[in-house]
Amino acid sequence: MTASAGQQLAAFAAQLSFDDIPAPVVRRAEDLMLDWLASVAAGLRARPVLAVERLARAMGPGDGLAQVLISGRGSSPYFAAMVNAAASHVAEQDDVHNGSVFHPATVVFPPALATAQAEGRNGRELLAAVVAGYEVGIRVGEFLGRSHYKVFHTTGTAGTLAAAAAAGRLLRLTPEQMTHAFGSAGTQAAGLWEFLRDGADSKQLHTAHASAAGLAAAYLARDGFTGARRILEGAQGMAAGMSHDADPARLTDRLGSRWALAETSFKYHASCRHTHPAADALQAVMRQHALAAGDIAQVTAHVHQGALDVLGPVVAPRTVHQSKFSMGTVLALIALRQSASLPEFESALDDAAVAAFRDRVTMVLDPEVDAAYPARWIGKVTVVTRDGRTLHGRVDEPKGDPGNTLSRAELQDKAHRLAAFGGVVTREQMAEAIARVWSLADAAQAPRFFA
Repeated sequence: MTASAGQQLAAFAAQLSFDDIPAPVVRRAEDLMLDWLASVAAGLRARPVLAVERLARAMGPGDGLAQVLISGRGSSPYFAAMVNAAASHVAEQDDVHNGSVFHPATVVFPPALATAQAEGRNGRELLAAVVAGYEVGIRVGEFLGRSHYKVFHTTGTAGTLAAAAAAGRLLRLTPEQMTHAFGSAGTQAAGLWEFLRDGADSKQLHTAHASAAGLAAAYLARDGFTGARRILEGAQGMAAGMSHDADPARLTDRLGSRWALAETSFKYHASCRHTHPAADALQAVMRQHALAAGDIAQVTAHVHQGALDVLGPVVAPRTVHQSKFSMGTVLALIALRQSASLPEFESALDDAAVAAFRDRVTMVLDPEVDAAYPARWIGKVTVVTRDGRTLHGRVDEPKGDPGNTLSRAELQDKAHRLAAFGGVVTREQMAEAIARVWSLADAAQAPRFFA
């Protein structure tokens, strides 16, 4: 029988070796690992993360070979991946792949690092597993399409298979075993956007569950546990239940020649990525015309439908995390404070000036922006000034996109800023983590961080 697209993707993940990966892709994977660690450092003491850690302590072993970064303690790979994934997705500073609308790092690095530590794998094997996880998760997200993202948080759904691919590569699964791991991962895939309406903590649960469930699927497959062979494109598989526009061709799109990991963007602002294009466009028009916040009477953000679906329900944010999904709040911070970084959000919730500016922001569907999405995230704003002018701002590549990326110096600066915000990881500890990431390919064993 001819292998299905999902089976071909599983075989690719199982057979990928470090030597198959171009050097620039390896360097990019290192950059993404540092960016992930920085997000972990920022979220180590967040209330939802502490709750997940308490669950792990109550349910899991008191010691183990995999490191829980929140405390430095050892645990099983399952619970280490769970807690570390929750910690890395709370600050809203982790990476995103535009075309799949998927946050790969938070569901790839936690299971990969935990499995590599537990299995005694070296740095090259860890990097190969990370690349496998990115390539699988991104393609599954693209396969599920725009209709999926309208209801489902793709990072929670596609992320389960990304986690299985990363852990499975480190467990040295055969292509057949990896197919079973995908089947067990896909049947556990979950994550709904409804939590945004309540400002609930579910986003951290989505990544925690995806990382742990995908890891478990890989370990089960190594032990002979079977899963559906066509979990992605089968008659009662993920596409059938979760999408109206799934495209199986996306699962195998140029496997081995197109490196989707290299297309991933870094987050510059500490908010939902859907707000970033408009934030950059507003910054551009304010600089061009030397505008202050008080000069602005109204801002219209011209957006794609995905932004309306995710950001639209957040009208009056009640929590700091919910405010990161409020277009009005993000643009208010850009106008009033010239920055939408973590400290600004912490103090914005009860700021009357932020609330007043937020009420002057609206979003409208823009045909050009929507047609380009998700391959390109164009930023367009129309600004009406108090003296009656109508001004237009535009960016074609938001800061952090591959064509407007962050340098290693900028990534290191971001890492130190996020660690300082988190208040747990010292500057010296972060500097040591940076050095370990830059030398990961030469590491005899998967490193520990923030010891």
